[in-house]
Amino acid sequence: MYRIEVSSILRSAVPHYMGAALAATVRNAPTHPDLQTEIARLCSDLTARYDTASIKSREGIRQTREAYRAIGKDPSRYRPACEQLCRRVLQGKGLYQIDTLVDLGNAVSLMSGYSTAMVDAAKLRGDTLTLGVGREDEPYEAIGRGALNIHLLPAFRDAEGAFATPTSDSVRTQISPATTHVLLIINAYDGSASHLDEAVAYARRLMMDFACATDLREYRF
Repeated sequence: MYRIEVSSILRSAVPHYMGAALAATVRNAPTHPDLQTEIARLCSDLTARYDTASIKSREGIRQTREAYRAIGKDPSRYRPACEQLCRRVLQGKGLYQIDTLVDLGNAVSLMSGYSTAMVDAAKLRGDTLTLGVGREDEPYEAIGRGALNIHLLPAFRDAEGAFATPTSDSVRTQISPATTHVLLIINAYDGSASHLDEAVAYARRLMMDFACATDLREYRF
């Protein structure tokens, strides 16, 4: 069981923020062909609706960028992960196939327009997680990016420190082939309860269909 909180500084800067998380026992594996078919469908829908210029207007992405500005971070220099993901699709580069859990998190992000964090729950420290704002000189090794300056980025922390931001998650809690317990965080910076509900339901279905999820617990914050 987790207690997930939003700090007063983040809540003050982005009062309409809504978050959800799903914790579960799972089985990781190479991506199932049916999951790749689902991702291909999402990519096709995305390219029919947006290009690399207009993707910034997608509501979840637009509001995440506005949240960055409200806190003091340049969203064009530190693009939200969902925007990065969508831009890659719209540039015709396709998505890397990593494994079921990582690709599942990407599917939720493509479907919703929200930045997500799929983390190995066994690597989290403590049962209280807090969404706050990155501090100056706060160590953070990001997946695929090396050292990331998370100062003034929205940042989730456990008892050890920051482990996830909407720009890039940390190496410390990244998914591996051996991962058996996950926490999937969905960040609705647009404050849309109905769309967040849709994203959670979609994530829940994918986790059960493709990652054999059991002991599912849902959190709202």
